[in-house]
Amino acid sequence: MNRVDAIDIGGGLRLRTWRQEDLHALLRHADDEQVARGLSERFPSPYTRADGEAFLAGDVVDFSDPVFAIEIAGEACGGIGARPGQNERGHSAELGYWLGRAFWRRGHMTRVVAAFVPWLMRELHLHRLQAGVLDFNTASARVLSKNGFATEGVQRQAIRKRDRYHDLHLFARLRSE
Repeated sequence: MNRVDAIDIGGGLRLRTWRQEDLHALLRHADDEQVARGLSERFPSPYTRADGEAFLAGDVVDFSDPVFAIEIAGEACGGIGARPGQNERGHSAELGYWLGRAFWRRGHMTRVVAAFVPWLMRELHLHRLQAGVLDFNTASARVLSKNGFATEGVQRQAIRKRDRYHDLHLFARLRSE
């Protein structure tokens, strides 16, 4: 993969590498139960300063993978990234993203995914990109559907979060689609 520091989407929206100076914005947008509830346990709630520092130090995700801050009007307010598969799954990757609640319901994430996915598939030579969405996260499911991801199935009660079991809806997009 060629090292890219930023992808300009337009209209004040861009993807760029995370920076240490993003800590305060990261804490402001990530420390929100409504944001964390649809994400993996790697994204804690409450989201503390120590959590933000660990993330920016690369202790939570591998920054050698394509992992970007979502910047709106000059501020990091979310993130998007992919975890490439290994060995026989090396042709695929798993997509993940989040956005601060102040920016929900404006179409930003649909635009971010629309810009990121083709770039990612081209740069990593992917044949398949997949994502899992918890049963209650209909907004995320719509973002994926609008970007050409097909529903592949449901893993019933596959995820346990906050003492409740949730179905995990599986989505994927192939290079040929």
